Amino acid sequence: MERLIVIGGGLAGTEAAWQAARHGIDVALYEMRPATQTPAHVSQHLAELVCSNSLGSDLQDRAPGLLKAELRQLNSLILACADETAVPAGSALAVGREAFAELVTRRIDEHPLIQLHRQQVPAIPQAGVVVVASGPLTSEALSADVAGITGEEHLYFYDAMAPIVAFDSIDLTKAFRASRYSRGEADYINCPLDRQQYYAFVEALANADTIPLRGFESEDKSFFEACLPVEVLAQRGSDALSYGPLRPVGLTDPRTAKRPFAVVQLRQDNLAATLYNMVGFQTNLKWSKQERLFRTIPGLEGAEFVRFGQMHRNTFINSPRLLTPALEFRTRQGLFFAGQITGTEGYVGSAASGLVAGINAARRILGQEPIDFPRTTMLGALCHYVSAADPDSFQPMKANFGLMPPLDPPVRHKRARYQAYARRALADMEGFIDTTLAPAVSQTRIG
Repeated sequence: MERLIVIGGGLAGTEAAWQAARHGIDVALYEMRPATQTPAHVSQHLAELVCSNSLGSDLQDRAPGLLKAELRQLNSLILACADETAVPAGSALAVGREAFAELVTRRIDEHPLIQLHRQQVPAIPQAGVVVVASGPLTSEALSADVAGITGEEHLYFYDAMAPIVAFDSIDLTKAFRASRYSRGEADYINCPLDRQQYYAFVEALANADTIPLRGFESEDKSFFEACLPVEVLAQRGSDALSYGPLRPVGLTDPRTAKRPFAVVQLRQDNLAATLYNMVGFQTNLKWSKQERLFRTIPGLEGAEFVRFGQMHRNTFINSPRLLTPALEFRTRQGLFFAGQITGTEGYVGSAASGLVAGINAARRILGQEPIDFPRTTMLGALCHYVSAADPDSFQPMKANFGLMPPLDPPVRHKRARYQAYARRALADMEGFIDTTLAPAVSQTRIG
């Protein structure tokens, strides 16, 4: 039987390899690290989380939570590993960063049908079934080859990482533990700012020096709206951050019994709870500026920064011109794309597209036609978006209920509407699994 080639060992590539192997397909998974590193990764593990350690809401009446629930129905490797390495994060699913990547790597290494190759692939093989899941930091050589195959200019947006601080350097006499609206068990550390502190911080942030972009990042600087650096938000208006990552809603400072004017939240970043990341603080400030400015935040005056924020370029193709809803290249049968390079934004979106590409690549090898997931599911709606959006204005998209077909009959209230979307999606996915996927998929469960 033909072997599947998967290029890229991130969230999408590992998920694609896993799903194909569940169909009994031999997989050759190529990951260029550690022989060739990227400017953003720090380890040799597969599925390393570069930015936040949070996979977003785990509530089924939230779009990211619904997508997770569907992936669990489909026996996703990434969701299984995330659940096993989860750390407290209220209603969100956050993971111990290192433990998660180590577990994914071990699962891939131990699978008898997956052979991991630690080498760079400079060009897409001209024949055979291939999944390109090379990620937002695709190598220069492979990027040039993808550009040649697609016949399209690449589009760019800039993504950024948030700083991480050592827990024992946080002053808990000024910060307090709590989750918004008391969800979870006080899973976040909150640094409250009063009005004067907030506006002084915003002014300093808006005027702080940023790091010059590196050569490979020096083209048109267009930021992805869902992951803006905090300094860019500060430059948009003095109140922008108070409605964004510093919003204080759902929080009460136990010392004052009042809601703070603004709040900086810290979220546990590893299983040992020795590291916390600054939620929503993606930044490209110079490191010296980050240290001085972020230490003006109450509770972080003596913070030890184990990682400063930084910005990097993400690359994606014009998927509506190039891909079908099965994530197969329109003009080459057996060539699939997956991950952020397709425009499915976010960790879970990357894993989801890897799952779709891996299943459909396996079907090609087995002599079966690729399948489209129901549009009434979040997974199907996301794949429909990246294959059918306006190609002239295409931008990466995270899971959201706006992608889904309307309910019949309509539901007026938002929460009830989202719950109805979720019930419909999970029922339709279950039926799809029973009638379409189950006959062709090995029933081996993730152990």
